[in-house]
Amino acid sequence: MADKKQVPLRLSEKLYNEIAAWADDDFRSVNGQIEYLLTQCVRQRKKDGKYTPDTKYEKI
Repeated sequence: MADKKQVPLRLSEKLYNEIAAWADDDFRSVNGQIEYLLTQCVRQRKKDGKYTPDTKYEKI
């Protein structure tokens, strides 16, 4: 298994709570959920070659 890098991450309390609830729904840890979401974003970017959000960025 490849070594994983530790990265400090600052999230607003509201965003953290949203991710924590989502992680709970998916039976993952918060760290696991964040890794899953980032992996999906990178895969999408590799597929499309660009990032195109569906909606305007809303600060959570």
